[in-house]
Amino acid sequence: MEQQPRLARDAQVTCLRRRVLDAMIGVALAGCGQWALAQAPQGQPQQLPAITLQAGMHNIRAQVAASFEQRQTGLMFRREMPTHEGMLFVFDEPSQQCFWMRNTLIPLTIAFLADDGTIVNLADMQPLSEDPHCSAAAVRYALEMNLGWFGKRGIKPGFRLVGSPFRRPAS
Repeated sequence: MEQQPRLARDAQVTCLRRRVLDAMIGVALAGCGQWALAQAPQGQPQQLPAITLQAGMHNIRAQVAASFEQRQTGLMFRREMPTHEGMLFVFDEPSQQCFWMRNTLIPLTIAFLADDGTIVNLADMQPLSEDPHCSAAAVRYALEMNLGWFGKRGIKPGFRLVGSPFRRPAS
């Protein structure tokens, strides 16, 4: 009889420790501006101004998330996204950027982009996952598209996107 309450108590302590650790990690990363913790107001998708980017012969209509609040919400709560649309996340300066899929209902592929629009790395992200997906190097931009969009077009790391935000390489 003594063992059952002890096991329940140990499970509660383990669960509490995990919650405290998760909260500490989230607060630490949020303090670095690298982790989105906020939710969209009232669970609604945001609509942001859009620009056109080019990936070879493909045009991308990318909504631009440039403020901290816009980046926090990202593509949360959307149930679908047109094929050639996405969201470009713009950060003030290059650093390692990490994303998760909290409250994001559609599967996405993220491209982490250097200042000149070159893809540093790609990551596939599953809906509602809180697993982190990080850039392999310091980047200023990240572009989220529907899952598999880049792969279906043969676009890989090293490919350069073109558009107004990207600096041209020095000649």
